[in-house]
Amino acid sequence: MSDGPIIKADKDFTKEVDKHLPEAQELAESNVQAAVEKLLALEKQTRQASDLASTSRVIVGIVTICKEAGDWNLLNEQVLLLSKKHGQLKQATTKMVQVVMGFLDEAPNMENKMATIETLRTVTEGKIFVEVERARVTRILSNIKKEQGDIAAAADILCELQVETFGSMSRREKTEFILEQVSLCIQKGDWTQAGILSRKISTRYLSRKPKKTPEQLEKDQKEREEKERKRTADEAPPEPEDDVTDLKLRYYEQQITLAKHEDKYLEACKHWRQVLDTEAVEENPDQLRTALQRVIYFIILAPHDNEQSDLLHRIHRDARNTQIPEDAALLKLFTVPELMRWPMVAEQFGPHLCQSDVFDASEGASDPKAYKRWQDFRKRVIEHNVRVVAKYYTRIQTPRLTQLLDLDENETEKYISELVTAKTIYAKIDRPARIVSFAKPRDADDVLNEWSGNMKSLLGLLERVDHLITKEEMMARIQPTKVSRTPTA
Repeated sequence: MSDGPIIKADKDFTKEVDKHLPEAQELAESNVQAAVEKLLALEKQTRQASDLASTSRVIVGIVTICKEAGDWNLLNEQVLLLSKKHGQLKQATTKMVQVVMGFLDEAPNMENKMATIETLRTVTEGKIFVEVERARVTRILSNIKKEQGDIAAAADILCELQVETFGSMSRREKTEFILEQVSLCIQKGDWTQAGILSRKISTRYLSRKPKKTPEQLEKDQKEREEKERKRTADEAPPEPEDDVTDLKLRYYEQQITLAKHEDKYLEACKHWRQVLDTEAVEENPDQLRTALQRVIYFIILAPHDNEQSDLLHRIHRDARNTQIPEDAALLKLFTVPELMRWPMVAEQFGPHLCQSDVFDASEGASDPKAYKRWQDFRKRVIEHNVRVVAKYYTRIQTPRLTQLLDLDENETEKYISELVTAKTIYAKIDRPARIVSFAKPRDADDVLNEWSGNMKSLLGLLERVDHLITKEEMMARIQPTKVSRTPTA
């Protein structure tokens, strides 16, 4: 097949096609094979003369005659034959494939439809100029497998496409293909592949765009029209101004599912914040409250570190939290260095939290992940309390610490050890004396540095006091003295 540039037609066969095409269609009513052979002879002439328009009309006429006659085997045979013709024009093949794709919905049964799909996949394999058509046919095949309940086969078929490399496919269609691939991988249970595929989507494309003025929209429209005039057949059409809200919500829904499966709570919180930064969500009160709640839930569940603490306080300052007062009250408890007793927290907030799909306090829950998140929530409350105790105490007896944390000694030691390992706090446990020390040991250099700093501060204060005393003395000297006059007799 010719992959070179389009050359000028040697001869125009428009009149011949106008004459022979209706004759062949009339002949097909009695003899389909004879009609096809008549058009094949004409197709050879138009192809050798490089007459693209006429060749496209003839080969489309051939496949249409086969389809109208109901001979799907002949249709598949002619599609294969025409695509392999020596010097066949690329655009003519593309047109034929597109027309045959339109016939798929009219197939009399699934067997004929599957045979035609496989024929189209064979014809388009390895050909860049029909890569988009191959992707669309493959997606149709994948959807058929999905409807039949074979998720694994549907995922394998669709994931073989590397649509991000297709230059002639629009960005929106590429994103839809990748989202479908990720969805099938999630249903299949292939979480690793789903994560890899989802990274092919640019979040910048899905990010919220500032609203443009009518002048900017008009200017962009003119630029797209200019690009459309100059683009070649193999280039993708210029991207129109498109609302990608539906793609954005689908993408972050998948990302939240992946993050929840891997217990990456901080990532889930960030994804919910992106959902929150969507105009459609902001304008829907129910969706807005749901997003605000999920942002709070997942930032609380995230392990404590500098990033989590910073994000926690920024979320706390969001004025929209007034719409969810109970969740905002829970969030506030994590922002102040005060103890919050777990029995009180479970009693006050537990019923409200378990109404959502995020938490479930019963061990035999239908969603094991929801019960695990409830246990992680309890863990975050205890860790917060340990950090508060470490802030206010240098040494504390173990019985008193267990009383403050509402734990037994083994659990207390476990949580302290985990926070020490994570370098969140410093602690030493003296088991025989039953004392926990939170004071960091200091070597000689630290003591000397502190002493030096204290001395420097002291000398600075003395110098300041001396300066103020001198200033007061000078002010006293320059003040005028009052002369007393005694009255004369």
